[in-house]
Amino acid sequence: MTETLYLGLIGDNILRSRSPLLHRLAGVQNGIEVTYDRLIPKELGQDFDTVFASAAARGFRGVNVTYPYKERVARMVTIDDPLVRAIGAVNTVLFEADGPKGCNTDYSGFVAAYRHARPDIAPGIACLIGTGGVGRALAFGLVTLGASEIRLADRDLAKAEALAADLRALPGAPPITVEADAARAAHGAAGLLNGTPVGMVGHEGTPLPAGSMTGASWAFDAVYTPVDTQFLRDAEAQGLNCISGYELFFHQGLDAWALFAGLPLDPARLRADLLTQDEAA
Repeated sequence: MTETLYLGLIGDNILRSRSPLLHRLAGVQNGIEVTYDRLIPKELGQDFDTVFASAAARGFRGVNVTYPYKERVARMVTIDDPLVRAIGAVNTVLFEADGPKGCNTDYSGFVAAYRHARPDIAPGIACLIGTGGVGRALAFGLVTLGASEIRLADRDLAKAEALAADLRALPGAPPITVEADAARAAHGAAGLLNGTPVGMVGHEGTPLPAGSMTGASWAFDAVYTPVDTQFLRDAEAQGLNCISGYELFFHQGLDAWALFAGLPLDPARLRADLLTQDEAA
């Protein structure tokens, strides 16, 4: 290996992220060395803006950005894709000669993960809990996937209403409703989605009582550390078709690699290599 690709991840609570491993393994497939640093502002004693600027100054090709900075960084970059501008959240940044460029592989990764798990099956009525950075990407993905109705559940009604307005502006958008109570929003829904950090390491619990899942047919959790969240365990117990956050992690990682490196990948080999590394850990 003669080339080195410098990447990083900025976020809170990312010590268990598998993104460094995914990108290093992608580099192995292409004969290049990849360094992928976890950059946690609180641990570095710096604010997000300082950490972000230092990554660019240190010669990073780009960074992934995760909770809780996806909406913040969207205001600091140039976004060429009008859909990503509408989403208003960025999770992948490329440091270019004319400044940082923002992309959203949460959106594309979620669409790919859903289609992989449920080919040719529309989402139906979808209840999305959480309307922050990842929630916005999921909501736009649901429109792309042809959801017949989208119910946004968030205790921050102003934030949910802002997302609802953005979704309604899309061509062919389905009916959009807003609800402060997740259980009420979930009643009669076919799909249940967790777009909050609830369930991840350090934020244990579930955003929806198990009893409120009755009648649904599928569930998705954006959390992947751990993969077996309480939300998905409850959904599985009720017989729902479950899509784990690991699938979002994997598919958004494929898309991020294409942006960072512009090099091909064998997805099946990458998935197998990740599993082998996880089993050895």
